Amino acid sequence: MATHFLFLVSAFLVLSVSADVSIDCGSTDFYTDENSIVWMGDNDIIQNGVIEVVQPSNSISHVMDSLRVFPTRKKNCYAINVDKGEKILVRASFYYGNYDKKSSPPTFDLQFDGNDWATVVTSNTEVASYEAIYVTKGEVASVCVAQTMPDQFPFISALELRSLSSDMYSLADSNHALFTKSRVAYGSNVTIRYSDDFYDRIWIPALAGNGLLQVTSDFNPILINVSTGDNPPQAVLQNAITTSSTSQKRSFRVLRNNQSISDPILPPYGGVSEWTFSNITASSSTTFSLVATADSTLPPLINAMEVFYINLDKLTDGTNSNDVDGLVALQNEFAVLLEWSGDPCLPAPYSWDWINCSNDSVPRVTALFLSSFGLSGALPDFSSMNALQTIDLHNNSLYGPIPDLLGTLPNLKQLNLADNQFSGSIPTSLSKNNNLNLVVTGNPDLCTSGKSCQTTDTPTSSGYAGSGKKKSNNLPAILGATIPSFLVFWAIVGVLAILHHKRRTAAVAAMSAGPNRPTGAPQGTGINMQMAGKIGQAVIHEFKVNMEEQVNEELADQINQQAQDAGYNDSNT
Repeated sequence: MATHFLFLVSAFLVLSVSADVSIDCGSTDFYTDENSIVWMGDNDIIQNGVIEVVQPSNSISHVMDSLRVFPTRKKNCYAINVDKGEKILVRASFYYGNYDKKSSPPTFDLQFDGNDWATVVTSNTEVASYEAIYVTKGEVASVCVAQTMPDQFPFISALELRSLSSDMYSLADSNHALFTKSRVAYGSNVTIRYSDDFYDRIWIPALAGNGLLQVTSDFNPILINVSTGDNPPQAVLQNAITTSSTSQKRSFRVLRNNQSISDPILPPYGGVSEWTFSNITASSSTTFSLVATADSTLPPLINAMEVFYINLDKLTDGTNSNDVDGLVALQNEFAVLLEWSGDPCLPAPYSWDWINCSNDSVPRVTALFLSSFGLSGALPDFSSMNALQTIDLHNNSLYGPIPDLLGTLPNLKQLNLADNQFSGSIPTSLSKNNNLNLVVTGNPDLCTSGKSCQTTDTPTSSGYAGSGKKKSNNLPAILGATIPSFLVFWAIVGVLAILHHKRRTAAVAAMSAGPNRPTGAPQGTGINMQMAGKIGQAVIHEFKVNMEEQVNEELADQINQQAQDAGYNDSNT
């Protein structure tokens, strides 16, 4: 991990720029503090967490008196709108203050925009602050705290964001952030920040030690022509330290472990000399010295110093923007999902609980696991998430038609929509997709295979109504069952008529020459023929009536069965 040092050597400077956002975490107030900084509470910014206050005996300032603790979710994030490509300073502060009366300050991780930032180590009495300078890659900056140890709940006391000029801190670019290690105002006896420094950098005072002199311009301020990119504040440059030896010429070098790392530095009168040293590896035993050159008649002088470290790993680009857009659409439709914030996939151990992500450098969301989440409503358009392979939405209260957009997802292999309230037909892009495992059971209003349906709120012409939303259009099926029955009926009637004709002919012949007919009796009488005809007609009539009753019963059974298949019963007829 490289370390970046910035030395400011000057007499005086004047510069200002306005600040942006100051959040007093756990507070509900808007107020202005003694530094003229306007603070806002965080109730409208984050949904999760529990508001706590420090013990009265541990109170150190109004801002640090309240905090927000996160006993749930593996990471919780604040999101702040920014401009894409904007250079920002972000500062997060943590003050335990024994809020839980356990005297057990926690340790947890701090993250920004899907990147690891630091491990936060808190104490009972000290404020832990962490600061980063970087260039945003999107339109939202997120700062997250993540639990790393059981029963050690992350918290945050204050979060500040400041917009910087694009030409400041040139080593902070779109691929690397500067993490502040130290920022010192030599010779000052007070902390310097806004409004003396409108970028609201916090400069910690460092008084002169043995053999050093404090230099100040309290009584005779000098106007300085400032042209340095990092814009140190005038209040910082009004003080300095130097050695007690004085002469007329000031020239010196910067040494690291007694090895020179700079050319001779000659601070201009009434101006600023700013030196930046990068790609330096440093440790707690590393020493930096200001040593006068041989021809110098004045001792070295320093006004201020900033020290940063740089992570050699490049900043992530975050989760694929198409997937982020789709997840935002789901969160906008279903408020319960707003409990998850920050980058969906990154850092990898802290992805959202209900998604799976790929291991690509720019991760893709490959699965949604939203079963039993209490989702209610129609599905929004999240078709931009075209890397999805699995979608599990079962056991919710989703309604309306199954969206066609699901059929446009090219990599989808598993789709579970069971136990919801979907209605209408299943899109053919899903039902005919042989590569898709589709589950839609438990949706009573859904038209599954073998059924066609349409919505209605009125009874059908057959005398039975639907459930109020749909009815079954089963006329083709009923006709398909009824027409063959009538054909069979008339075929049987035809056969019986033929048989009747044959029997009638046989009966006439028998009456004409029957062996039991008395001798001399007339050859057939009209009354016997009529009786035979009536008997035959009675047989046919009885069979016809029986057939009609049977067909009517079969037809009624067909209608009843079709109605039951469509989700109706006799109470709706």
